[in-house]
Amino acid sequence: MDLNLVGKVAVVTGGSKGIGLAVAEAFGREGARVVVGSRHRTPELAALRERHDVTFVPVDLSAPDGADRLVGAAADQHGGIDVLVNNLGVTRPRSGFLEVGDDEWQRVFDLTFFSAVRASRAAMPLLLADGGGAVVNVSSVNARLPFPMVVDYSAAKAALSNLTKALSEEFAPRGVRVNAVAPGPVRTPFWTDPGGFAESVAAGAGSTAQAALDEVVPRQMGISTGRISEPQEVADLAVFLASPRAGNITGAEFVLDGGQTKTT
Repeated sequence: MDLNLVGKVAVVTGGSKGIGLAVAEAFGREGARVVVGSRHRTPELAALRERHDVTFVPVDLSAPDGADRLVGAAADQHGGIDVLVNNLGVTRPRSGFLEVGDDEWQRVFDLTFFSAVRASRAAMPLLLADGGGAVVNVSSVNARLPFPMVVDYSAAKAALSNLTKALSEEFAPRGVRVNAVAPGPVRTPFWTDPGGFAESVAAGAGSTAQAALDEVVPRQMGISTGRISEPQEVADLAVFLASPRAGNITGAEFVLDGGQTKTT
């Protein structure tokens, strides 16, 4: 399916690894011009730049001026933008609510929620000036299935889901569509890195990290398909929602969790 994204300018926050990297690659395959904002350029991102029209902007998106710098760099290079993907998010597994102090709450909200607020605020005038465009927010099933080990992240994603609806209500009449993707567990560095969530699950289950990802997590979380999602699956949905093929979809949140969420 041609998504009609050739030549479009897509800005992706947190695009150096995981879901963000997969999103940047998916846009690149569709012929879009991609601008990735992240603190670090990973080897995977460097390799992606050799295959597609991808620009890396080193930026700290938790800083108040980070989003303006990223969106400004994209506009300066390409003359405007057509798509914003707010992908950046951060957390780490803890024992529960009492372990999370004010500094950590602030850090998680700055990176997971306020980065999206600021990037959307920076991008919206450019999207409106060009007659419309799309914003895709990468939320999480934790927005509606809060988990004590990531209590601050769950709250930040709930705020992001709410922001998605609010922005869609305000800007859909002016041609800017705003939607969200809400993944369940995804095979990303949050899970797979040393000290990541897979190791925490494995320690509690008496298994290896690999077994935790492949067997324990799907079973404990009630994932109907029996497996966690892959980054490319999330990316494919995000890129479709950003494309003209989804031209009358706005204010929606699409769950991608293998059937983990059982409510209607």
